[in-house]
Amino acid sequence: MVTFNDILSASDLLSGKANKTPVVTSRTLDAMTGATVFIKCENFQRTGAFKFRGAYNAMSRLRESDKEKGVLTYSSGNHAQAIALAGRLLGVPTTIIMPEDAPVIKKTATEGYGAKVVTYDKHQITRESLATEMAEEHGFTIIPPYDHPHVVAGQGTVGLELLQAAHELDYIYVCCGGGGLLSGCAIATKHLQPTCKVVGVEPEAGDDATRSFRSGTLQTVHNPETIADGARTPYLGTITFPLVMEYVDDMMTVSDNALVEAMRFLWERTKLVVEPTGALATAGLLSGRYDVKGARVGVVISGGNVDLEAALGLFAHA
Repeated sequence: MVTFNDILSASDLLSGKANKTPVVTSRTLDAMTGATVFIKCENFQRTGAFKFRGAYNAMSRLRESDKEKGVLTYSSGNHAQAIALAGRLLGVPTTIIMPEDAPVIKKTATEGYGAKVVTYDKHQITRESLATEMAEEHGFTIIPPYDHPHVVAGQGTVGLELLQAAHELDYIYVCCGGGGLLSGCAIATKHLQPTCKVVGVEPEAGDDATRSFRSGTLQTVHNPETIADGARTPYLGTITFPLVMEYVDDMMTVSDNALVEAMRFLWERTKLVVEPTGALATAGLLSGRYDVKGARVGVVISGGNVDLEAALGLFAHA
């Protein structure tokens, strides 16, 4: 299991390597919710998303012999870019398995950081089986997007920094795909402020984590159709599922329409460029599921790697 000390260790390792992203406020958002809201802006992280934290933390701790052989991962984009950049900084060759329909902006950026990109048809093969096959053939070390203790610890530094900046919080909303960011932030939160309610937010179409949380048994979803491409994960991991069950207070889902409205608000009123997945936590807050009037609320924006043409299309048709 990942501990708070692992997150502190990751924070030390990431110092000077990852950006300590800003925590901002919005009077408009406060007025809309009746709360005092603190927004953690991981869209300003290196590679444009929180993923760099976990990727760099995990890759830095590899044995030299494994670094020489190279690292393999699979990702629709943000973890791909994070592994690629961490590999360039650490001198580790990287290979990334990406779905054929991954956002072009993310594929181009991944290649720009020096990684070799291998695409696959998600309707014909699973990325996990392809990764296992390639790792066995080439001797790569697989660093998955979320189900890895050092990745979780790295992502937990997001929650650590938010709590250090905002001090006392009553709620913290965090997006959920595979649960790496959510479980890491939840560990940090419950250690520092045990009474703070941790709420995970995922898209309606990809509701496997919410169903898993409600039932207590691991649930799956197959290629969910949602604009939140970073949350199209099929299930929580063997590491993240028990962490979510232990440290998270509640899970909820939001529609794609709610994501577009949250994006529009963030773009127009806070001047923050946020991708659909990055707006999950904000959409959860704006849903009004919890009465947060008078509360101090943390919201994690997970990333800002936007396909501008696609985003403008979403706004035009909303």
